[in-house]
Formats: sequence, structure tokens, C-alpha cells
Amino acid sequence: MKKAGGAEKKRVRRSSGAIQNGGRDSNSDTPPRKQAIQKDLFQLFAEKVRDHKDLVSRWAVLQETRVEYFRGKDFVRFLRNHPELKDILESDRNLEAEDIADVLLRKNLLVRCDRVVKTLRPGKKKLSTWPAHLEIFPDQVFSENDAFFAWTFVKRRPLWQTLLSFFWPVVTLAICLFPVYPHRCKLLILYSCLGVLLLFLSLLVLRGAIFGALYIILGKRVWFFPNILAEEATLRELFRFWPQKDEEERPKWTTRVFYAAVGVLVILLLRHHAPDEAARARYQKRVSNIIDDVLEWSPRLALSGMMENLQPVVNATEASNATEEGVTPPDGMGAETITEQDEAEVSENLENTDENLDNSEENLDNSGEQKHDI
Repeated sequence: MKKAGGAEKKRVRRSSGAIQNGGRDSNSDTPPRKQAIQKDLFQLFAEKVRDHKDLVSRWAVLQETRVEYFRGKDFVRFLRNHPELKDILESDRNLEAEDIADVLLRKNLLVRCDRVVKTLRPGKKKLSTWPAHLEIFPDQVFSENDAFFAWTFVKRRPLWQTLLSFFWPVVTLAICLFPVYPHRCKLLILYSCLGVLLLFLSLLVLRGAIFGALYIILGKRVWFFPNILAEEATLRELFRFWPQKDEEERPKWTTRVFYAAVGVLVILLLRHHAPDEAARARYQKRVSNIIDDVLEWSPRLALSGMMENLQPVVNATEASNATEEGVTPPDGMGAETITEQDEAEVSENLENTDENLDNSEENLDNSGEQKHDI
């Protein structure tokens, strides 16, 4: 009996010492190494879910920081459609979507957000489905009802972004060296840029015309390529063709008639004040001259033009210095210029004296005729 009691006392002491030293019992279910593995597994699960294209997400501004967020109901639907992603969690694969989201919130991989604007705007029936500005929700608990969740970790940068950041300085230097390109390269770049600009402007005009026609005729607001002018849209959202559902009220027929009259009036004013053929030709000539100056510029022509402009100035200064010092300029350049100037002045003086003599003779003849008449 004493031996058994002594053994139990040693076990109690060992267990108490282990609790004091390690902060936990040696017979606990989850050792610290396993807890670290679970944390890494949830991190890996969060990265896989974020990179998956079936999870609908958007970008918004959260406290002056752009974040990627999703809705709670979309997260539950996503895990219901893709249960194979739960295999990453191994022992926690049987957890529900709400429990997994709560674990992600506790591990600071997610943060629950709320919309900043909580009041309806004039003319709208409900709040925006995807708000552009968010704020942190005080209760960090998962919910499906009008709840938004933003990722807090930095997404892995793909390879193409790394290559783009490496080649971006090279592209900038190439743009700065455009004036020294060969003429064919300049033409190729010019026509390519003009084509892209014309395509972009034509697309804006076409989508505006379609919106105006459908708004006036059918009373519907339809914007094709709705994110083409959005500042916070991703590359995938930028080229989305089909518009979203119109959430605003249908406009009244008086409003549609008013906008139709304004459109017709604007078209008539533009047609009346359109430039004529002569003004168009002058503008085209001016623009073509500017483009030709840019395309035909080269360092060799620029240097030759500078030398031609500097040559007469150099000759004049050399000639003036030579005459002041009484030394003949080299090669007779200054002497030729001086003699030519002197000859020109002498010829002008002789012509002036001849004209004066002719005038005096005419005056004498006139006076003689007057005397004879008297």
C-alpha cells in the first residue's frame, strides 16, 4: 500500500511539474506541434480558397486600404459546391462552413466588415450589392445575412507580375527614347497607339449611344462593359461584357421625353456649328505638320540645323574681331563679306545721287518752260 501511494504521489508531482513548466498536461489531445500544423493548414486553406475563381469577390476600400472581400452566403455556397477543398484541413475536414469561417476569423486570416453607407440613396429600392467602401464590424462572428469578409493576408504575387515589375523600367526607357527610333518603328508605334485610342473612344461612344437609346425607348439602364471606367476594378472585371441588373426605379415617361428633346437639341447644335471643309483642312494640316516634325526628327538633322544656325554668327564675330585688330581673316572669308557690304553701300549711294541729279534736271526744265511762257 505504501509503495502504491508513493507511486501515485510521484505521478501527481510529475503531472503538476509538467503543467507548470509547459503550461499544459502531457496527456492533452492536441500537442503544440499539432497546433502549429493546424495553423499552417488553415493558412493553406485560406490561400486556396482565395485563389479559386468560383468564389465571387470584389475590391473595396477599408480604412484607406484596398482589400478583397466576399459575402458570407457566397462563402457557404462555395464550400457546399467544392467540398474537396476541406481535405486540406485533414482532421478538421468535417467542420461546417460557419465553423471554418470562425476559425479563420480567430486566426486573423479574415475580418468581418460592414458597409459604410447604410441608407438608401434617392431613387433606389435597396442598398448596393457590392459596396465600394467598408468598415470593420465590431462583432467578429461569421454570418450569412448581409455580412462581408475581407482577406487580411497578402496574396502571393504571380510570376507575370514579377516579370512586369522587372521590365517596367525598360519599357519606360524605351518610351523616352522614342525620338531616336527609326522612321518605320515610329510609324508602327504611332498607328498602333492611334488605333487603340480610336477603339477606346468608339467603344465609349457606342455604349453611351446604346444606353441613351434603351433609356429613352424602353426606360432601362443598360451599360455594356460596366467597369471600363472603374478605378477599383480588377483585370477580370474590366473586360466583363454583360451588365449588372438595374436596381433603380424605372424612369417616368416625362423624364425620358425631356432627355430625348435635349439629345435632339444637342445634335442639331453640333451639326449647325460643325467646322466647314476649309477649317477641317487647316486643322488637318496643322496636326499633320506636328506629327511630321515628331516623325522626321533625328539627332543628325538636329545637330546639322544647329551648326547652320551657328555658322553666320561665328563668321560675323570673326570678321568684327579681325577688323578691330587690323588682321586679315583666314581664307578671306571676312574680307569678302566686308567688300561685298562696301560695294553694296557704294552702289546704293550712286543710285541715290543719280536720282537726285535727274530730279534737279527736271526741276530746271520746268522752271525754264515757265519763264518761256511768261
